[in-house]
Amino acid sequence: MSSARPNLFQRVGYMVGRTLPPEMREWVRDDILGPGGARRYLLRWNLPAIPPLMLFLLIPGPVWIPFAMMLLLFLPWIYFSAALMPVWQQHRLQQHGIDPELLSAKARDRAAREREDYERRMGRAV
Repeated sequence: MSSARPNLFQRVGYMVGRTLPPEMREWVRDDILGPGGARRYLLRWNLPAIPPLMLFLLIPGPVWIPFAMMLLLFLPWIYFSAALMPVWQQHRLQQHGIDPELLSAKARDRAAREREDYERRMGRAV
């Protein structure tokens, strides 16, 4: 495994969409496809949306109204960020010169493991 890791400025640039140098491709691949990749993606997309939503708390009236308005915006935001995650992952892989078919390979491996587990549980293991 390569030890090339982004410094603080490179990491911040990466989080806002910049491309890292080619020697960091392995780190990018692990960041996107490795353990915790989905969690990191969702945190990076959803946490920055919270401070602007907090401005709704400045609206006068019962406190449940601003919270309801925040939820009306934040829940679809979360839903669409999760739904568009594969599109973003494919884009970021292509952006860094990594084969986007790795996403398909990962999904195929997961499906094969699930199928094998199912057949083992149902007594149909070959």
